[in-house]
Amino acid sequence: MEGGNSPSLQLQQLPLATAAVSVQPHTDSFSYKENLIGALLAIFGHLVSSIALNLQKYSHIRLAGSKDPRAYFRTKTWWSGLLLLVLGELGVFSSYAFAPLSLIVPLSAVSVVASAIIGIIFIKEKWKPKEFLRRYVLSFVGCGLAVVGTYLLVTFGPNSHEKMTAENITRHLVSWPFLLYMLVEIIVFCLLLYFYKERNANYIVIILLLVALLGSMTVVTVKAVAGMILVSIQGALQLDSPIFYIMLVCMIATAIYQATFLAQASQLYDSAQISSIGYILSTTAAISAGATFYLDFMGEDVLHICMFALGCLIAFLGVFLITRNRKKPVPFEPYISMDAMPGMQNMHDKGIAVQPDLKASFSYGALENNDSMPEIYTPATLPIVQEQHGSKGVSAPPYRVLEHSKKE
Repeated sequence: MEGGNSPSLQLQQLPLATAAVSVQPHTDSFSYKENLIGALLAIFGHLVSSIALNLQKYSHIRLAGSKDPRAYFRTKTWWSGLLLLVLGELGVFSSYAFAPLSLIVPLSAVSVVASAIIGIIFIKEKWKPKEFLRRYVLSFVGCGLAVVGTYLLVTFGPNSHEKMTAENITRHLVSWPFLLYMLVEIIVFCLLLYFYKERNANYIVIILLLVALLGSMTVVTVKAVAGMILVSIQGALQLDSPIFYIMLVCMIATAIYQATFLAQASQLYDSAQISSIGYILSTTAAISAGATFYLDFMGEDVLHICMFALGCLIAFLGVFLITRNRKKPVPFEPYISMDAMPGMQNMHDKGIAVQPDLKASFSYGALENNDSMPEIYTPATLPIVQEQHGSKGVSAPPYRVLEHSKKE
């Protein structure tokens, strides 16, 4: 009796033991190397992407302040920025294949720090040392906090590594924790979308929560796609599985809708607010999705989880201080560009427009009534163009500018 029952008991316990082993994180030294590789790829990708975006912005500004008639996509600077942007995004995409999702997502703070440093280096205004430190003290403190938070994230990040095979991804996709998480996320998303579309609740938190919920699904699918590609490169082909293409379609769709909501938010609110609030909400949602879908924190002790949460909070505070120190945009003051009128002389001097971008500007062309202003604020007068009578073959300008005084 006992001898006949023991094999059956062993067969019944075997699947349970196998399932338990499959979700346990690897604790060998190679897993820490994978964490380091993924973190370095993410930092490199965010850093290069930030440089690329600032390079493209520099190309636009340089064209706008010069007489160069070329379009922005015909300049070498813009194309260099585009190539660097593609390289940076490839680095971030590759990092998801090596390190856990909850470790890679918060490292996007590197791009905010890099943008702040680049903005300070290439600033055009001149400040005295004391005034410079007073003006940018929040940026320096924010950069320091973001660096400390990044160090804690890399040091105490989750160490859960699992091969992204089609079987494992399918098993996670139909697990009850993720199905419950998806149900809650869909309900919250529909409620937010209802208030945003039907009730016209254009609050920045609502829009960025929509972006964060979509972004959490984007990073989940990105890790699945990147991981299956890495496993295929290593020899076990996964690209012939239907789950790969399901994840690929979901990744593209959620990324497109996420970009749509971000574009709508950028039309209503300042980019600094979008950067800080969006980073906090998106990182929180992505970490929650990674912990639910990929079980990133399975087997981690309480100390590592608390230190990881502390690193996230410090990085959040650093990003908030960096974005809070940015200048508020000056309201647009409309003016008429006299260069667009046929027959008029060029109103530029060495590529600098006559209309400066200053507060309370009363330069030529501003659509304001300046008759009551003091003499020092009077608009600059245009040069008088004399009519040429009797000269054949020379076309006269279609109109002339007459001198007038304040008394008129």
